[in-house]
Amino acid sequence: MQKVFGVVLAAALLSTNDGGGILGSSEIGSSEIESSGDYVSEDFSEPAWDREIIDIATLLTAARGAPALICGLASQSVRNGGWGWSDAPVTPLKSVSLREYDGNTRTLSPADIQLLFTALASDDPCVRELGVRLIGRSGNPSITSGLIERLGSSTPSVREIAALGLGMGEPREAIDPLIRALRDSEVGVRANSAWALGHIESGKALEPLMNLVRDNAAMVREAAVIAVGRIDSTRSASTLIRVVRQDDSPAVRRAAAWALGELEAREGIAPLGEVLARDNDARVREMAAWALGNIESRAASSALLNAARRDADDRVRETAVWALGQIEDGSVIDALAQIAANDRNTRVRGTAAWAIGQMDERGRVPPALLTLLRDESTDTRLKAAWAIGNFADSNAITAIRNALKSETNETVNRALIRALLKSGERSEAALTELIDSKDPRVREAAVRGLAGKSSFNPWPWPWPRPRPNP
Repeated sequence: MQKVFGVVLAAALLSTNDGGGILGSSEIGSSEIESSGDYVSEDFSEPAWDREIIDIATLLTAARGAPALICGLASQSVRNGGWGWSDAPVTPLKSVSLREYDGNTRTLSPADIQLLFTALASDDPCVRELGVRLIGRSGNPSITSGLIERLGSSTPSVREIAALGLGMGEPREAIDPLIRALRDSEVGVRANSAWALGHIESGKALEPLMNLVRDNAAMVREAAVIAVGRIDSTRSASTLIRVVRQDDSPAVRRAAAWALGELEAREGIAPLGEVLARDNDARVREMAAWALGNIESRAASSALLNAARRDADDRVRETAVWALGQIEDGSVIDALAQIAANDRNTRVRGTAAWAIGQMDERGRVPPALLTLLRDESTDTRLKAAWAIGNFADSNAITAIRNALKSETNETVNRALIRALLKSGERSEAALTELIDSKDPRVREAAVRGLAGKSSFNPWPWPWPRPRPNP
């Protein structure tokens, strides 16, 4: 047990000195975090550079023999909790899902560098994992050259980890060696090399990566497709379309759908619509819907609406509804209202309400939105209230006032007050009731609304959950 605590504590201390803690990074500064529909600002402090630095030798000694899960947690702590893009396809801890360390790293001494290079060849996967995480982001030219040299090692695990380290460091001088490594006999080396080239985002690697999407290993094809999606060029659109239509692996097809959306490739609209309608894997269909929303073309509305109405998977329907909100096609409001009223899943109903509110329409509020003010889900009621306010429809005042009488959630109540005032309620009785509320936040919302301030934190502006990523 002491070993378990030791490796986690050592890694956590190292993380604290290098990047501001598990969640923090000096690159982040501050973040808006959604909590129950209410946006709260969280400040991240600067790194504590004056704290004692953990000894590299002590950390690696503590890591030897540690359970894989504990080592994974420690490694995640070193990486500041995984902010940033997805992890490499192959890491020494193959059984543990980890994300790359994206924090700042301290200056490593020559002795530390030698210890870490020795660790890369260790027979212990935990030692190798922590070693590459510590060495990969240093930016030290000698480390870069050492990793490139190890990319030619006779030992496959050393080549794999060298590609991983180069992807973390993103040195431009590694582009050519990594391109050559795409032809390596080992699956893990090819996959990690593709992943690394995606991180470096070099146009020079685009053609070799597109050739790799025919690799016989799904892991390699997926890494190559994601890397292609990170290189800003629509030259890859036809290749990605073939992959999203034909690849045997759902994971690869999903990655191809993401890449088409990330590149906003308009050539992909029709193929993605076909995938959304016919692919037998729900996660692929979900990503196709996300991609169509990210491309933001009304040409995709029909395919998205069909999925929102008929797909058997709740997440696919929700993502399709979200995508329609992104596109802001006002012609689908009535159809979205039907979904908001009738879908069996409250997340789909709430996101449909959000999508209707995105349309920036004026006129009569769809009755379905008024019905959602009584939904079982707080988040759905919040989104409905927000959307109703955007219509500024005086006919909605009675329903909003009735909802205020029974609503117990403070955030939803503030959204209802916003909707009430935007809908034109100015009667003396209603305003007196709001101003005299026992809840100071209700009084503040009312006063600000009456003063003509249409937005202040935390006026609710609800979003659906984060979109899928490969």
